[in-house]
Amino acid sequence: MGPLKYKRILLKLSGEILGGEKGIGFSAGTLRDIADQVKEISGLGVEVAMVIGGGNLIRGDNMSRDIGIDRATADYMGMLSTTINAIALQDVLERNSVQTRVQSAIEMHEIAEPYIRRRAIRHLEKGRVVIFAGGTGNPYFTTDTAAALRAIEIKAEILMKATKVDGVYDADPNIVKSAVKFDQLKYIDVLKRGLKVMDSTAISLSMDNDFPIIVFDINIKDNIKKIVMGEKVGTLITGR
Repeated sequence: MGPLKYKRILLKLSGEILGGEKGIGFSAGTLRDIADQVKEISGLGVEVAMVIGGGNLIRGDNMSRDIGIDRATADYMGMLSTTINAIALQDVLERNSVQTRVQSAIEMHEIAEPYIRRRAIRHLEKGRVVIFAGGTGNPYFTTDTAAALRAIEIKAEILMKATKVDGVYDADPNIVKSAVKFDQLKYIDVLKRGLKVMDSTAISLSMDNDFPIIVFDINIKDNIKKIVMGEKVGTLITGR
């Protein structure tokens, strides 16, 4: 086995991924599969941080639009759902013998550590998986932006955006059969084309800090391992 290309990563999961095919609630099989993949790369010496969305439980923008709940309140509800997902995955990982810490941007001492950058880095150096919950702690920001922010803060080498498709296309491949997949993109092209990769704030933050993103299909076995080993998987987004 060759040398690792990436030794510290941030893995971004949507909440819908935890819900399996239906995208709602939790899929035991999906949780176990993600835990197995994380355990494998952690065993190779990769320092793993994670950010998980909450869309399998609550989506703040939908709560605001469909029910009329104040947007800030709805977003805080969404942040709480990310914490539920984080402690669920923590439990599965630790039952799989992977030491894991959850750090929340919203303080809730009984179930998670507060987010402290230096402590998070120390956990990673000790081989612990760190899951960042609660988004950025602020309404109007998505967990995509939280992922970009935390990745830069902890000096990760790559942001790995897990999806249900094998990269970024010029149109939705589930609808447009002739959609073309990109092997590599520039941040500015993602913004100009309005490609639905991550929200524009996350892309802009990554662009301003020249921080690379890989978009890939998490449902293909060993994709995470292939990426950290340097194999070409999915779509790479950089400034070059």
